[in-house]
Amino acid sequence: MSAVTDAIKALRFVTSTKARVEFAPWGKHWWLSQPGLTDTKQLTLVRVRMRPGAGHQFHYHPAREEIIYILDGVAEQWVGREKRRLKTGEIAFIPKNVVHAIHNPSKKPMTFLAILSPARAKGPFLIDCYNDEPWRSLREPFAYREVDSRTGRAKRPTSRPARHR
Repeated sequence: MSAVTDAIKALRFVTSTKARVEFAPWGKHWWLSQPGLTDTKQLTLVRVRMRPGAGHQFHYHPAREEIIYILDGVAEQWVGREKRRLKTGEIAFIPKNVVHAIHNPSKKPMTFLAILSPARAKGPFLIDCYNDEPWRSLREPFAYREVDSRTGRAKRPTSRPARHR
């Protein structure tokens, strides 16, 4: 096989060791298909393991539609002002520019897939709006400590208190 054939082949299969792992305050993300990882043009796929009681704040994707597919656990899913509880095997479809949020209301971790299309688009991937009305009144924003996206550890404040002698 040629180097070109090997490079193309490498972009078609993503093993657990090749997935891009990232941490957010609400849980661990395994990016399984995204530009730069696969040769995708239309689909982004991420598996998310969400901690009990955690949630992704209200936001929207200005240029992408999304499907949320629950792999295990229970999700409180908002699409616009409508809220539903989703169980294993159920989905939510979110058109582009529609505000949405997901929350794990249980005491067990919840896992879901997020499939977004297109994979490449102009502008930001998402826009947070959880502090804007009416979203702030529908669900109080989560208070999270910032985490290192590579390790999941809480970031320390950048300024340290003065030491007393």
